[in-house]
Amino acid sequence: MNTAYYLINTVFDLYLMVVLLRIWLQLARADFYNPFSQFVVKATNPLLTPMRRFIPGFFGIDFAALVLALLVAMIKLLLFKAMNLLYADWITIVLVSLVTVVKKAGVMLFWILIIRALLSWVSQGRSQIEYVMHQLTEPLLTPLRRVIPPMGGLDLSILVAFIALQALNWLMGDLFGPLWWQL
Repeated sequence: MNTAYYLINTVFDLYLMVVLLRIWLQLARADFYNPFSQFVVKATNPLLTPMRRFIPGFFGIDFAALVLALLVAMIKLLLFKAMNLLYADWITIVLVSLVTVVKKAGVMLFWILIIRALLSWVSQGRSQIEYVMHQLTEPLLTPLRRVIPPMGGLDLSILVAFIALQALNWLMGDLFGPLWWQL
Protein backbone atom coordinates (compact mmCIF):
# COMPACT_ATOMS: atom_id res chain seq x y z
CA MET A 1 0.00 0.00 0.00
CA ASN A 2 2.91 2.38 0.72
CA THR A 3 4.29 1.84 -2.78
CA ALA A 4 0.95 2.66 -4.41
CA TYR A 5 0.59 5.77 -2.22
CA TYR A 6 4.10 6.91 -3.14
CA LEU A 7 3.61 6.36 -6.88
CA ILE A 8 0.19 8.03 -7.02
CA ASN A 9 1.36 10.96 -4.92
CA THR A 10 4.52 11.47 -6.98
CA VAL A 11 2.91 11.19 -10.42
CA PHE A 12 -0.03 13.44 -9.59
CA ASP A 13 2.13 16.03 -7.80
CA LEU A 14 4.58 16.21 -10.70
CA TYR A 15 1.79 16.68 -13.23
CA LEU A 16 0.12 19.23 -10.97
CA MET A 17 3.36 21.22 -10.92
CA VAL A 18 3.56 21.08 -14.73
CA VAL A 19 0.00 22.44 -14.97
CA LEU A 20 0.84 25.16 -12.45
CA LEU A 21 3.95 25.99 -14.46
CA ARG A 22 1.73 26.42 -17.52
CA ILE A 23 -0.41 28.92 -15.63
CA TRP A 24 2.67 30.73 -14.32
CA LEU A 25 4.33 30.86 -17.75
CA GLN A 26 1.20 32.47 -19.17
CA LEU A 27 0.89 35.00 -16.35
CA ALA A 28 4.58 35.94 -16.63
CA ARG A 29 4.29 36.09 -20.44
CA ALA A 30 7.37 33.91 -20.68
CA ASP A 31 8.91 32.87 -23.99
CA PHE A 32 6.79 29.96 -25.23
CA TYR A 33 9.33 29.06 -27.92
CA ASN A 34 11.86 28.10 -25.26
CA PRO A 35 12.40 24.30 -25.06
CA PHE A 36 11.41 24.25 -21.38
CA SER A 37 8.18 26.09 -22.14
CA GLN A 38 7.52 23.81 -25.08
CA PHE A 39 7.78 20.78 -22.79
CA VAL A 40 5.21 22.30 -20.43
CA VAL A 41 2.87 23.14 -23.31
CA LYS A 42 3.15 19.68 -24.87
CA ALA A 43 2.60 17.95 -21.54
CA THR A 44 -0.55 19.93 -20.76
CA ASN A 45 -2.15 20.45 -24.19
CA PRO A 46 -3.79 17.00 -24.49
CA LEU A 47 -6.01 17.78 -21.50
CA LEU A 48 -6.26 21.56 -21.81
CA THR A 49 -7.27 21.78 -25.46
CA PRO A 50 -10.63 20.01 -25.03
CA MET A 51 -11.26 21.82 -21.74
CA ARG A 52 -10.82 25.22 -23.38
CA ARG A 53 -13.90 24.58 -25.53
CA PHE A 54 -16.03 24.79 -22.40
CA ILE A 55 -13.94 26.91 -20.01
CA PRO A 56 -12.78 30.24 -21.44
CA GLY A 57 -10.04 32.43 -20.07
CA PHE A 58 -10.66 35.91 -18.68
CA PHE A 59 -8.30 38.83 -18.10
CA GLY A 60 -5.25 36.80 -19.14
CA ILE A 61 -5.99 33.99 -16.67
CA ASP A 62 -6.32 30.50 -18.09
CA PHE A 63 -9.30 29.19 -16.13
CA ALA A 64 -9.16 25.85 -17.95
CA ALA A 65 -5.66 25.30 -16.55
CA LEU A 66 -6.83 26.32 -13.07
CA VAL A 67 -9.71 23.82 -13.28
CA LEU A 68 -7.28 21.17 -14.53
CA ALA A 69 -4.98 21.82 -11.57
CA LEU A 70 -7.91 21.39 -9.17
CA LEU A 71 -9.03 18.24 -10.99
CA VAL A 72 -5.55 16.71 -10.78
CA ALA A 73 -5.43 17.34 -7.03
CA MET A 74 -8.99 16.07 -6.61
CA ILE A 75 -8.39 12.86 -8.59
CA LYS A 76 -5.34 12.16 -6.45
CA LEU A 77 -7.41 12.53 -3.29
CA LEU A 78 -10.23 10.42 -4.75
CA LEU A 79 -7.74 7.64 -5.50
CA PHE A 80 -6.58 7.79 -1.89
CA LYS A 81 -10.21 7.63 -0.78
CA ALA A 82 -10.77 4.58 -3.02
CA MET A 83 -7.73 2.93 -1.43
CA ASN A 84 -9.16 3.67 2.06
CA LEU A 85 -6.21 5.96 2.83
CA LEU A 86 -8.42 9.02 3.14
CA TYR A 87 -11.72 9.33 4.94
CA ALA A 88 -13.46 12.51 3.79
CA ASP A 89 -16.68 13.72 2.25
CA TRP A 90 -16.93 15.50 -1.11
CA ILE A 91 -16.82 19.02 0.29
CA THR A 92 -13.68 18.23 2.26
CA ILE A 93 -12.05 16.70 -0.82
CA VAL A 94 -12.78 19.84 -2.86
CA LEU A 95 -11.40 22.11 -0.13
CA VAL A 96 -8.32 19.95 0.41
CA SER A 97 -7.77 19.96 -3.37
CA LEU A 98 -7.73 23.74 -3.33
CA VAL A 99 -5.28 23.78 -0.42
CA THR A 100 -3.13 21.20 -2.23
CA VAL A 101 -2.92 23.42 -5.32
CA VAL A 102 -1.89 26.40 -3.18
CA LYS A 103 0.78 24.37 -1.37
CA LYS A 104 2.19 22.88 -4.58
CA ALA A 105 2.37 26.36 -6.12
CA GLY A 106 4.47 27.49 -3.15
CA VAL A 107 6.67 24.39 -3.37
CA MET A 108 7.14 24.96 -7.09
CA LEU A 109 8.09 28.61 -6.50
CA PHE A 110 10.64 27.48 -3.91
CA TRP A 111 12.26 25.00 -6.31
CA ILE A 112 12.26 27.46 -9.22
CA LEU A 113 14.09 29.96 -6.99
CA ILE A 114 16.59 27.27 -5.95
CA ILE A 115 17.20 26.28 -9.58
CA ARG A 116 17.61 29.91 -10.58
CA ALA A 117 20.10 30.56 -7.78
CA LEU A 118 22.14 27.47 -8.68
CA LEU A 119 22.10 28.26 -12.40
CA SER A 120 23.26 31.81 -11.70
CA TRP A 121 26.42 30.39 -10.16
CA VAL A 122 27.09 27.99 -13.03
CA SER A 123 25.71 29.07 -16.40
CA GLN A 124 26.19 32.85 -16.22
CA GLY A 125 23.12 33.67 -18.29
CA ARG A 126 23.71 31.48 -21.31
CA SER A 127 21.17 28.77 -20.55
CA GLN A 128 17.73 28.81 -22.12
CA ILE A 129 16.26 27.30 -18.96
CA GLU A 130 17.84 30.06 -16.88
CA TYR A 131 16.20 32.60 -19.18
CA VAL A 132 12.74 31.13 -18.47
CA MET A 133 13.49 30.94 -14.72
CA HIS A 134 14.47 34.60 -14.91
CA GLN A 135 11.19 35.48 -16.66
CA LEU A 136 9.20 33.56 -14.05
CA THR A 137 10.87 34.96 -10.94
CA GLU A 138 11.70 38.55 -11.90
CA PRO A 139 8.18 39.87 -11.17
CA LEU A 140 8.61 38.58 -7.61
CA LEU A 141 12.24 39.57 -7.08
CA THR A 142 12.23 43.07 -8.63
CA PRO A 143 10.13 44.66 -5.84
CA LEU A 144 12.40 43.00 -3.27
CA ARG A 145 15.47 44.49 -4.98
CA ARG A 146 13.98 47.96 -4.64
CA VAL A 147 13.90 47.49 -0.87
CA ILE A 148 17.15 45.50 -0.53
CA PRO A 149 19.67 46.47 -3.22
CA PRO A 150 22.54 44.12 -4.12
CA MET A 151 25.37 44.39 -1.60
CA GLY A 152 28.91 43.83 -2.77
CA GLY A 153 27.72 42.03 -5.89
CA LEU A 154 25.45 39.69 -3.91
CA ASP A 155 21.77 39.70 -4.73
CA LEU A 156 19.96 39.02 -1.47
CA SER A 157 16.47 39.20 -2.98
CA ILE A 158 16.30 35.42 -3.45
CA LEU A 159 17.26 34.90 0.21
CA VAL A 160 14.51 37.31 1.30
CA ALA A 161 12.06 35.45 -0.97
CA PHE A 162 13.08 32.14 0.67
CA ILE A 163 12.52 33.59 4.14
CA ALA A 164 9.12 34.99 3.10
CA LEU A 165 8.10 31.65 1.54
CA GLN A 166 9.16 29.76 4.65
CA ALA A 167 7.24 32.20 6.87
CA LEU A 168 4.14 31.72 4.69
CA ASN A 169 4.62 27.96 4.87
CA TRP A 170 4.70 28.06 8.68
CA LEU A 171 1.72 30.41 8.78
CA MET A 172 -0.30 28.03 6.61
CA GLY A 173 0.83 25.18 8.86
CA ASP A 174 -0.54 27.11 11.83
CA LEU A 175 -3.82 27.76 10.02
CA PHE A 176 -4.40 24.27 8.61
CA GLY A 177 -2.60 22.20 11.22
CA PRO A 178 -1.30 18.70 10.44
CA LEU A 179 -3.18 18.63 7.11
CA TRP A 180 -0.81 21.23 5.66
CA TRP A 181 2.27 19.18 6.49
CA GLN A 182 0.78 15.99 5.00
CA LEU A 183 0.00 17.53 1.60
